[in-house]
Amino acid sequence: MSSNLKILALETSTDACSVAVWADGNVVERFETGNQHSELILPMVQAVLVEAGVALTQLNAIAFGRGPGSFTGLRIGAGVAQGLAFGANLPVVPISSLAALAQGVDAPRVLAAIDARMGQVYFGAHAKNDKGLVELVGVEQVVSPAEIPLPKGRDWVGAGSGWDQYHALLSARLDGRLARWERQASPRARFVAELSSAAYRAGQAVAAEQALPVYLRDEVAVKQAKPLT
Repeated sequence: MSSNLKILALETSTDACSVAVWADGNVVERFETGNQHSELILPMVQAVLVEAGVALTQLNAIAFGRGPGSFTGLRIGAGVAQGLAFGANLPVVPISSLAALAQGVDAPRVLAAIDARMGQVYFGAHAKNDKGLVELVGVEQVVSPAEIPLPKGRDWVGAGSGWDQYHALLSARLDGRLARWERQASPRARFVAELSSAAYRAGQAVAAEQALPVYLRDEVAVKQAKPLT
């Protein structure tokens, strides 16, 4: 593996759109909100590559937030990651958007929740390891805020649009396990990049055609797939 690792990272799973270049720990990022992903993402890619002084062909890999999250946003992110990777003959590193959200929170244990609409959240509990990188505790799932699985221990920190929308229900469900929750926290490309650098070095990159979104809502994913069969 290259010691001077260069990764382009995309995160489009929520109403925020971000792109970052990771150059062996140094990060250049663009971050915008407002659900304009299709218009913003390619100009943002160009901007961060120029600022970082890195050509697409000099990258080791392309990383993207693979979900869960907005179906439209995930398709845009995966599609752009695939297209760029095919064009430059690069591998792809899919990273959980919930993990990227948790990685951006200054706390050892994070309950990441993204608003899934329909009275539900995409939910995952994460704990940081001795390298400061989050690891999933249990499984990711789509669930009612009043029915999230109860984590062991106390002093968990909540973050994500699910908390912004359902903080009263989530706080009541956690009953003493919660230290605090952070308002308006979003998954960001810089944290996708941070997690993907470790994943790439661990040999977890995949071919471009395997860069697929993870929806968690099986019935929606199946409906999306039907026209392709």
